[in-house]
Amino acid sequence: MNKQQPVPAQPSSSPADVPAGASHQQLVEVIERVLHDRLSEHLNEVEQRMAETVRTAVDSGRRGLDRAVEVCTPAWLRPTAGEPRWPAAIAVVAAIGLQLSVPGRLAIRPQWLLPVLEAAILALLIVANPGRISARHPWVRRLGLILVGVATLANAYSAGHLILNLVHGREGESAAALLTIGGAVWLTNIIVFALWYWEFDRGGPAARAHATYPNPDFQFAQMAAADGTYRDWEPSFVDYLYLSFTNAAAFSPTDTLPMTPWAKLLMLTQSCVSLATVALVIARAVNIL
Repeated sequence: MNKQQPVPAQPSSSPADVPAGASHQQLVEVIERVLHDRLSEHLNEVEQRMAETVRTAVDSGRRGLDRAVEVCTPAWLRPTAGEPRWPAAIAVVAAIGLQLSVPGRLAIRPQWLLPVLEAAILALLIVANPGRISARHPWVRRLGLILVGVATLANAYSAGHLILNLVHGREGESAAALLTIGGAVWLTNIIVFALWYWEFDRGGPAARAHATYPNPDFQFAQMAAADGTYRDWEPSFVDYLYLSFTNAAAFSPTDTLPMTPWAKLLMLTQSCVSLATVALVIARAVNIL
């Protein structure tokens, strides 16, 4: 009589599911399978937790690195909110007033034409950037350059005719009137060149707000401070106005150095205009007195 062979047990998920008559080998296989399943579950859970922890640590480290880079990078090299427009706007209004104070014989006729044009362009620029200058619209950039160009044309005409009249003796009957005219032309010259420096340095105020160009055209004294004292400093219109004034008064750079050829040529042109105006006006006024 043939002895009946035991039926092999099917795989189970728990040792309790093993039939009572199962062999030792089957029991071992079931235990191994259960341990493998449980261990896989635990490993997957540990892996997910470790991945989440690593991801959090990486994100935190990246934020910390970005913060460290921001802290170490000076304001003039990183994107900022942009400078306010009102200092430049006040300077343009002052230049318009100085142009209107010049006698009509030294101005482009009609005398009100260019000042009115400058005021209209200034109004459009204020509407485009009423607060801080940060919007980078091509037409805003062109309007700003046109405004400075018109102001330059008006003052160059007045300065040229004043110098020619002084050379030919057709100007300067009164020392006080001559000094007033010469002072108006000289001050307008300072404002106009300050606007040129402000508009051209590193692409203009909007480009500087976005830190588009890292290489400066003018190196201010604050840029050379390596101890972080001026970490939050960035050039504004007042800095370019001071640069223009010192260049017009000293006929050379003082605490700010021109770094590019156009900056050097522009400062050279301003010094020549200022020197000719001041020298001739003062000389003629002294002669009258």
